[in-house]
Amino acid sequence: MTAEKPKNKPFVEIIFNVALPSWILMKFSTPEYFGVVAGLIIALSFPLGYAIYDYLRTKEMNLISAFGFFSTLLTGGIALFELSVQWLAIKEASIPTLIALFTIFTGMYGKPLIAKLLLNEYMFKVGLVYEKLTENGKTDVFRNKIGFANKLLALTFIFSAVMNYALAKWLVTSPAGTVEFNEELGHMTLMSYPIIVIPSMLMLAALMYYVSRVIKDLTGYKLTELMVEQ
Repeated sequence: MTAEKPKNKPFVEIIFNVALPSWILMKFSTPEYFGVVAGLIIALSFPLGYAIYDYLRTKEMNLISAFGFFSTLLTGGIALFELSVQWLAIKEASIPTLIALFTIFTGMYGKPLIAKLLLNEYMFKVGLVYEKLTENGKTDVFRNKIGFANKLLALTFIFSAVMNYALAKWLVTSPAGTVEFNEELGHMTLMSYPIIVIPSMLMLAALMYYVSRVIKDLTGYKLTELMVEQ
């Protein structure tokens, strides 16, 4: 019997990737507490530490986690080497832009990213879907619709890139290596959740609904009928 795949822990992820880093940067980066450099290192250690913990727990590193890990390292480098804050805005936009380009690439060559994310064999009986599509002669129609959905997925990452850049330019204006920079960085991290993360999640939910409708229209199966029993 195959061991059950460890489940994600959204609430814990929010605490370690958003709440704790923001709280430390905004409240404990002043000289009377940790100081600028130590405060930044401690704050960034939480998302880095959680990424390592999650990898050890699940024994796999997905693309989003890898980019998040890389993004955190870049943020620390910009701050510790006291680079221009313009680089922070560029960095914030570059990560989702790279993911968008990767999404488009998978749609052109190989299996679209959205199919890998939403038609996951751990969650759904994907074989039944393709058998019914072949039986109904709808395989090409399905591929075209999934390709369209994959382009919409790329657009969600482009939205994230634009909003990340705008948020960084708006909120982080102080020179790197200062208490004000750490505080603004913490504020930006906190604000990114309601302004960027939640809208992006709603877009993904809409895409999930679209894909489920496509599957039902072309195969007659509801997603609830295709779910793998845990």
